[in-house]
Amino acid sequence: MRPIVLTFVRYYLPGFRAGGPIRTIANMVEELGDEVEFRIVALDRDMGDASPYSGVKYGEWTPLGKAYIRHVLPSTFGMSEVSKIARSTPHDVVYLNSLFCPRFTQQVLINRRLGQLPSRPVILAPRGEFSEGALQLKRLKKQAFMRFARLFGLYDDLIWQASSEFEAADIHRAFPVGPQSSVGGRIVVTGHVSIASDLISGDYGTAEVEERPRGSSAGGPLRVCFLSRVSPKKNLDYALRVLAQVRAPVHFSIFGPAEDAAYWAHCQALIAALPPHIAVTYEGAVEHTEVVATLARQDLFLFPTRGENFGHVIHEALRACLPILISDQTPWRQLEEQGVGWDLPLADLDSFARRIDEVAGWSAQEFGLARACARALARRIADDPAIIEANRRLFLDAIQNSACESARAATVQGDKHV
Repeated sequence: MRPIVLTFVRYYLPGFRAGGPIRTIANMVEELGDEVEFRIVALDRDMGDASPYSGVKYGEWTPLGKAYIRHVLPSTFGMSEVSKIARSTPHDVVYLNSLFCPRFTQQVLINRRLGQLPSRPVILAPRGEFSEGALQLKRLKKQAFMRFARLFGLYDDLIWQASSEFEAADIHRAFPVGPQSSVGGRIVVTGHVSIASDLISGDYGTAEVEERPRGSSAGGPLRVCFLSRVSPKKNLDYALRVLAQVRAPVHFSIFGPAEDAAYWAHCQALIAALPPHIAVTYEGAVEHTEVVATLARQDLFLFPTRGENFGHVIHEALRACLPILISDQTPWRQLEEQGVGWDLPLADLDSFARRIDEVAGWSAQEFGLARACARALARRIADDPAIIEANRRLFLDAIQNSACESARAATVQGDKHV
């Protein structure tokens, strides 16, 4: 009998606008769904949509690929429904995605702290939210919540999933993790950190990249693109400030849903102030199945994100054979040594601009070499069996360790009665 993982995530398939978290869970289901039964609780609509998906059935589990989905209404999904679902659904482990999500993480953890959920191991994947750049956004609000969470014990005895050594360090920096730790004078058991990188789709395929001269080597402007949610964390405004300093002609394409109206208005003001040799077009959201083909029509991927635990879109850009220019706030490091681009500190905006001017001057041969290196790196990451095994052990070890703890507790209780 397969172990059951009860998963709470705000958005899931067939949605796509929330980006990486959807892909992470979908890829996990695809790779591990024959061994582990995933039961996923998610909203009945995609990010930004006012209407639910067609054919949604409420109050029941519906097959979706190798998993089961239970859609919930945003207007009614509260503490009591969380408790009801958890108590009525047999499961071996709870899997949470996002640290600060009020309804799909915090409601679960508060219920757990109040004893309203069955006693099961809980795995929490913060998805890059502990990175220094991400914590600077709404900093005071996040600091206040984390103080409350420590005092109330919301994160006691959790298994934290880190996608890399970098994210593991971020988690350790934000929360004391170990067998016993002192928080505000209170001794708590705070679990441990397990490193299991995000899974890549098994349906890797080969990016169909048109064989043609790239950018200015073909006599036109360099085609630079940004593909992600238009939100402060993804740092589109920084990319626009970089482009304001670029000397070469550039056509900058922005792909992704504008989820923050005020932030998008700020970006539009920056676009209006760009010099005439920098042309910008906003293309809107892209269906997941079209991402690689869309990126393959570009010359350079620009993504100065404030923090990613993995960055599926970075891998997709490499699949599209694009050189990449990103911040150093992701696990994708030493890119220049690998011949695929650069990972630069956000404090050095001038270096971003210089790299774009450098790429604009590349010959067709230089573009060809960067494209080949990008394709090779994407393939190596996708074919790494250790990543699949780490994700498998994440769940199986949590279940096994919980069973051992229960057995030890029962033995101790039995000894007391002897």
